[in-house]
Amino acid sequence: MASDFQTDDIVGVLLKGQPLIGRLLSCKGSKAVLAFGGQRRDQEIPLRELVPCGELSDSVRRSVLPTPEQVQSIVLSPRVSAEAWWLLVSDVTDDTIPWISLSDLTDLLVGQPDLIALAAVWSWLNGPQIWFRLRRDRTLQARPLNEIRQQRLKQRREHLQREHDLRQLALLQESAPLTEQRRQLLDPSWSDRLDQLLELVHGPEADLGEMPGLGLLQLLGLPPDRKALKTWLVARELLDPHQPSALRGSAWSSHLPEANAEIIGELLARAADTCSGDDTRVDLTAQRVYTLDDASTQEIDDGLALEPVDGDPWIWIHIADPARLIEPDSPLDHEARRRATSLYLADGVLPMLPLKLATEVFSLRAGQRCPALSVGVLLDDQGAVVASRCQRSWVQPRYRLTYEDGDELIELAPPGDEDLAQLSSLLKRRFNWRQRRGAINFERQEGRFRRGASGPELQVIDPSPARVMVSEAMLLMGAVVAEIGRKEGMALPYRSQPPAELPSAHELAEIPEGPARDAAVKRCLSRGLQGTSPMPHFSLGLEAYVQATSPIRRYADLLAHRQLMAWIEQRPVMSEPLLREQLDALENPLRQAIQISREDQRHWQQVWLEQHRDQQWSVQFLRWLRPQDRLALVHVPDLAMDLVGHADGEDPAPGQLLTMTVLHVDPERGELKLRFQ
Repeated sequence: MASDFQTDDIVGVLLKGQPLIGRLLSCKGSKAVLAFGGQRRDQEIPLRELVPCGELSDSVRRSVLPTPEQVQSIVLSPRVSAEAWWLLVSDVTDDTIPWISLSDLTDLLVGQPDLIALAAVWSWLNGPQIWFRLRRDRTLQARPLNEIRQQRLKQRREHLQREHDLRQLALLQESAPLTEQRRQLLDPSWSDRLDQLLELVHGPEADLGEMPGLGLLQLLGLPPDRKALKTWLVARELLDPHQPSALRGSAWSSHLPEANAEIIGELLARAADTCSGDDTRVDLTAQRVYTLDDASTQEIDDGLALEPVDGDPWIWIHIADPARLIEPDSPLDHEARRRATSLYLADGVLPMLPLKLATEVFSLRAGQRCPALSVGVLLDDQGAVVASRCQRSWVQPRYRLTYEDGDELIELAPPGDEDLAQLSSLLKRRFNWRQRRGAINFERQEGRFRRGASGPELQVIDPSPARVMVSEAMLLMGAVVAEIGRKEGMALPYRSQPPAELPSAHELAEIPEGPARDAAVKRCLSRGLQGTSPMPHFSLGLEAYVQATSPIRRYADLLAHRQLMAWIEQRPVMSEPLLREQLDALENPLRQAIQISREDQRHWQQVWLEQHRDQQWSVQFLRWLRPQDRLALVHVPDLAMDLVGHADGEDPAPGQLLTMTVLHVDPERGELKLRFQ
């Protein structure tokens, strides 16, 4: 039929989805040039897309093409549409329904086949009507009755879907928080669309208009702007504005799948039964065991005790034994390995193991009989280890102390309770021994932000006697465990650090003692390494070292415990290749944990400085990071932390005091510009 088109013919066409009638101006091969009514320009359209209108009088064909407003003035009623359909099919005696031209259908429906009516019927045909269809040969035909029924059913479904979508959209448009209970009212498809918005706000800095989720942004009346989207999500409590972006999609972003009543109940019940290895445990419940932690700490994984004997007393270091209940390659073990470590943020802890277990049956709880891995150590007068023991045990901690409580007991050494004072003295001896072997001490105040009810709260941690004592005890156990591994040829997760060439004594003497001198030394140190063979640790002053004191919080420590327990019970230990494979699997989540923790503290630094942006700070210049950009590292004594910013004026010397001002800070965008003068 396309070959029969002639100049001035009126045809129907879909132009970018819009039904229009046009006048054929000319043909060029397989294409035609059409004119349209209103302000629309002439268009070149493939002939195959044109629908002939049928017989029209010359006066109608040459009349002015209608404007969109004229077309919209004609509305076809459902009753007239049904009557026209019935007239066409009522006399049909077989399944063959004749075709009809657009002009004839217009005459049936409107009674006036002018171009306005013709355009109105063509627009109606391409709308949601159910009575007529356009065939492949570009002719019109009344639909069979069964097809009309299908169309009605389809329209009904579409109507119900639209109503459903409107209800879902209204739920999102409400300004109230979208709680978990209210979010359950969203069907999976809408919940997925909501997840797309969360992906958008955490996505790369790009034009939101080119990314998935734009459709929902438009439905919500939001501009394609990340800041507006973030405000919308925060208002509905779908997004914590202070959550590190790196946390989303990480190992800690989902709840622990094992943290359910059934699994927890099973392990709690097993804790009261006899487990594998319990028959080899030594009963040390008579010891006076102290646990020392911050008041907010929930996972108690280490305790100290003193065993008086003839001569020097023994130092006992007791570590919680979660390996008693966590079977290798169990679901709980796999999840702990996936996380690799507990993640500590300003807002609290995201644990490696379910807190219900970590704080109860896995912890050393005061007044209760608890399983432990215990190391006893005897030091000589210089602080060197002269004897040691390592065994699974039962302990019963007497006291759960804060570090402040421990400082008081160390200082006062009350009669009958001098153990902590003696332990502190013995471990100072050990500390001095390491110092003589080249250990480097950076024990200074350290600032850290915690999230409070009204914003960030600064916590400054002092290297108090109790903290130094506990830290030294943990290093002592790590050295003893490493020595066991070295003697037995046993693969363990050893920590090491290559030797470094430090600044000369003359160079250090020119830098004021404190953070600036520490920075000069730190700059020379190599990054710590983890391997399966014993190697020296330069800054600790140890020939070999293994972290084995936090199996509730670090998976590598749990692996160390399993190796030691197999050795104690004379069972085969894990091979070096297998241990290496498991340690390699921890590298990525451990890197993620460091990144998330740094981002978290950096954010709260910015929130703090925004709240104090008009304040000036006295800072100490440490060193240049990028001299060409005047980018400097400084120490802020009032915050007990280091910051990075731009330094003006003369080149400051390490240790020189400067004044810090905040030029620009935007915690939402992660932007901070400081100036030091």
